[in-house]
Amino acid sequence: MSSIEIAPKALSEAKPAGRKRQLLSRLLRSKAATISLVILIIVLVAAIAAPWLAPHDPNANKLILRLKPPMFHNSSGLYILGTDALGRDVLSRIIYGARVSLTVGVAAVVISGTIGILVGLLSGYFGGKVDDVFMRICDVQLSFPTILLALTIMAVLGSGLDKLILVLGLTGWVQYGRIVRSQVLSLKHDEFVLAARAAGERQWRILFQQILPNIWSPVIVVGSFTIASNIVSEASLSFLGVGVPPTIPSWGTMLSDGREYIGVADWLTIPAGIAISLTVLAINILGDWLRDYLDPRLKNIL
Repeated sequence: MSSIEIAPKALSEAKPAGRKRQLLSRLLRSKAATISLVILIIVLVAAIAAPWLAPHDPNANKLILRLKPPMFHNSSGLYILGTDALGRDVLSRIIYGARVSLTVGVAAVVISGTIGILVGLLSGYFGGKVDDVFMRICDVQLSFPTILLALTIMAVLGSGLDKLILVLGLTGWVQYGRIVRSQVLSLKHDEFVLAARAAGERQWRILFQQILPNIWSPVIVVGSFTIASNIVSEASLSFLGVGVPPTIPSWGTMLSDGREYIGVADWLTIPAGIAISLTVLAINILGDWLRDYLDPRLKNIL
């Protein structure tokens, strides 16, 4: 009797473990995805452990040490990537800059994803005037380039990390809304939704317990690509002087600060440019792999 009771439980616990092993094995088959994952882990560790990994204070101005080349060493210690125009350690600012990029990228996706999912669910499920209103709002916002719209709003509100996250979140929900809407339109007439209606389920329970769990795959994929897009947007806005304040180490701010010295001190811009490029490329490669992994038509190919 006890063996009969334990077997289903053991089987249910084995399924998630089997899925994790399958996910890991398929990830390791792709060298590009594996390398991208390693890069992202390094960036994430740098962001979390910045106070312990950074060799110097990223905001400590030491004018006597300004524009020192990489591997410069003195009584203060070793400056592996040199110093900037204010004598600040470039490596420490790169490490702390990872915090800003990941914070902006992920937080803005949470905001835009939440808004877009709600809009898409309501628009696709109820249709009619609700759908018309939301889709017209989407059309109006899509008529403005995202970066230009964000630049305009930030120029009015002023620089600030919280403002930047809010602006990127409010300007990036449209693609989530459209994708979720299309998924809801294809699911709301399926048998499991019709059965829930016939059983007398409330509308919000159908939306969030029946439909939403079945549309996570495209939302996750879009979210992964949007994180990379937000990192580029943050760097672009900070480079233009309307992103994060100059007191906060940011890769975009480092590019802006170093452009005046690019002819004589290229180490001010190259590390920040490489950090942005590698992080965005790694996220895009992983997002592309994730899209293929979640596509049932390609599961036998990967």
